[in-house]
Amino acid sequence: MLNILKYKAMISYHNLFKSFQRSYMLMIPLSVILQSCLGSIATMYVMINKPPTLLLQMAISIIISMAYNAAILAQLKVKLVFNLLVISLFGNMMLLLLNLL
Repeated sequence: MLNILKYKAMISYHNLFKSFQRSYMLMIPLSVILQSCLGSIATMYVMINKPPTLLLQMAISIIISMAYNAAILAQLKVKLVFNLLVISLFGNMMLLLLNLL
């Protein structure tokens, strides 16, 4: 069962990557806006919640968002840019869910 889930996840990842790669120039501004807005919302909820790890959570959100933006500006390989986008979206989503609950 676990192997089937891994296989489906990798197929989904591969399909999303191929779509991202085909329309890379279109995806750059869309993904920058998406992940920057999600990062700022996550940071806002971290600041509203005021957890004991406020600075750490804010630093994580800002670092992963800026890493993606820097990868685009540095014109790194498409696969690395896509992986940083996934990491940025996942990380900011986790911070947002952590502070919403």
